[in-house]
Amino acid sequence: MDIVTTSDGVDIFYKDWGPKDAQPLVFHHGWPLSADDWDAQLLYFLGKGYRVIAHDRRGHGRSTQVSDGHDMDHYAADASAVCEHLDLNNAIHIGHSTGGGEVARYVAHYGQPQGRVTKAVLVSAVPPLMLKTKDNPSGTPIEVFDGLRAALAANRAEFYLQFASGPFYGFNRPNAKVSQAVIQNWWRQGMMGAAKAHYEGIKAFSETDQTEDLKAITVPTLILQGYDDQVVPLDDSGRLSVKLVKNGTLKVYPGYPHGMLTIHADVINPDLLAFIRA
Repeated sequence: MDIVTTSDGVDIFYKDWGPKDAQPLVFHHGWPLSADDWDAQLLYFLGKGYRVIAHDRRGHGRSTQVSDGHDMDHYAADASAVCEHLDLNNAIHIGHSTGGGEVARYVAHYGQPQGRVTKAVLVSAVPPLMLKTKDNPSGTPIEVFDGLRAALAANRAEFYLQFASGPFYGFNRPNAKVSQAVIQNWWRQGMMGAAKAHYEGIKAFSETDQTEDLKAITVPTLILQGYDDQVVPLDDSGRLSVKLVKNGTLKVYPGYPHGMLTIHADVINPDLLAFIRA
């Protein structure tokens, strides 16, 4: 397997496909998944002549099931370790959900300062802050995230099955076109990872305030989200993030769910391509 070992000894698995002299597109997956969640994008952009890279976050997929470091700072540092190992330049970083938070912190703290990144894409992404606080009164109450932790600890396999069968892809909506294969693939990816990493990752994606990360981003940034995102509410994420980045564009898709990258790849991929080529 292709791995890079971080400064704190964690082996990060990555895929690196396509011509090494082509422009690199770096994909950052959501919780609690793996680089495999980007299959529909990796093959599409590989076919368009790009170099595509995707890694498994620490504690997820094929990366080390390490005990510590399940926070946004380590996520971004690990992504940087991959980019430095591969010496990626002129790269476009694309993140989904928690991966969007990873992209925001990576670009602000590593990609821009090192001159490695040229554009960013945040898809159904968690920034600026999911949690309801005094300064973020419209956020999601802590009880919701406590419920996720309790369900994971009680029966992770059942919890993941229900999450993928319900809100993630909008399969709980009337007349939804449910795909058992998509549900099973989500479950497969989730169960590959470490329960501890996923448990602690809930705090990382829900309680990390990334307002300053977004304010620091100056590269062109595309923000994509579905109106019917039941996981990361649009009004608390995409609509706020586009006001914080220096050069942002928001595109919202009527009726699309949190997992739109998979079930609506036929629409999302061309939109990504248009932004990349612009």
